[in-house]
Amino acid sequence: MTDENAVMLTGDRLIYMANQIARNLETKGRDEAVAATVDHIARFWDPQMRRRIVELAAERPDTLSPIAAEAVRRTRA
Repeated sequence: MTDENAVMLTGDRLIYMANQIARNLETKGRDEAVAATVDHIARFWDPQMRRRIVELAAERPDTLSPIAAEAVRRTRA
């Protein structure tokens, strides 16, 4: 089993997922990657997941990549 497949706490898993989405989209350039990450979170994450990632971003801001952090800030708004 790889580290990526290891069982993680829900919060850690959400942070991992947000960073993974942002990483996969970063080739689009920062602005488009942020917008696409916001869109993905809005379309595919349930409201509880969205609320929790916003909380986690406030509690542990250094755990999100710059693209993921900006996407979460926009999700909150």
